[in-house]
Amino acid sequence: MLKLKTNIKFWGGILNAASGLIDEGSFNATENGLSLRSMDPSHVAMIELSLPKALFEEYECTNPIKFAVTIRELLKLLKGIGVGESIDLLLDEQTRKLTVDVMGKYRRTFKLSTLEVTGEEASAPKLSFNAKIKMLTVALEQAIADARKVSDYAKFAANADKFTMEASGDVSSAVIEFQKGSEAMLDLTVQQESIAAFSLVYMNTMVGGAADLSDVVTIELSTNLPLKLEFDLASEGYLRFYLAPRIESE
Repeated sequence: MLKLKTNIKFWGGILNAASGLIDEGSFNATENGLSLRSMDPSHVAMIELSLPKALFEEYECTNPIKFAVTIRELLKLLKGIGVGESIDLLLDEQTRKLTVDVMGKYRRTFKLSTLEVTGEEASAPKLSFNAKIKMLTVALEQAIADARKVSDYAKFAANADKFTMEASGDVSSAVIEFQKGSEAMLDLTVQQESIAAFSLVYMNTMVGGAADLSDVVTIELSTNLPLKLEFDLASEGYLRFYLAPRIESE
């Protein structure tokens, strides 16, 4: 049995962050909390989620359970729920249905059929990064929006002094710089200068989805290797994304 209590701001934020990349979410529930790791349909990006039980107002899992849900269907059930309302989730292993109980000015109860969990869970990439940038999430979100004004891709570069995003389109270009020690840059550690190009469409989806969950984002990259984004949550929880680089032909 799995039973938990949470609130719409937190749970809705988690689902919104996931919905931009995956249609179906396969969760692993243990006595210690919930986790998820999944590739997007194009195998360009991965989401990795760890939600320790301490993140929830109440949490009980009597035995390890794997279950899958359609993310957008679950989000649809939560539409219109007020910020102050609580959500109880109960997974019935016999019927394989997820009960969503919403308590606020009045009580609403929904039941959602879970999906069959098929295939093996995706493995986390084993990567070594040469650059680590810790910055304000809102600043990265705005920088992506600025770069998207001219292109759907941007080169991300980091050296000992700054982190740069450079985008170039047919008629215009943009360079966004975050100097070490600036207000938006919380920390910059670079072992080796690194540069790689990434889709701004994917970056916008990942950062925009997580912006309400964490004020700080950590970016890790190496030349022409996948990029890692990590958003720290309370109680040592985290939301991570990996994004494959765009390899430009010579």
